[in-house]
Amino acid sequence: MGEIVNLRRVRKQRERAQREDGASANRLQFGRAKSEKRATEAQERLLGERLDAHRLETPAGTEDA
Repeated sequence: MGEIVNLRRVRKQRERAQREDGASANRLQFGRAKSEKRATEAQERLLGERLDAHRLETPAGTEDA
């Protein structure tokens, strides 16, 4: 004969595993330290400033009067 299985327990274990998989994905996507976030923002800002510094013309509407 086969082993007796509590279906409620199996269902709960499966749901826990699914929630853990989702949490793991979120940790990979959003789980960065504050210093890493700030470093990335600073790098993006620096790259934007470099790009703006190399413009040949100023964008319309931002000219000094």
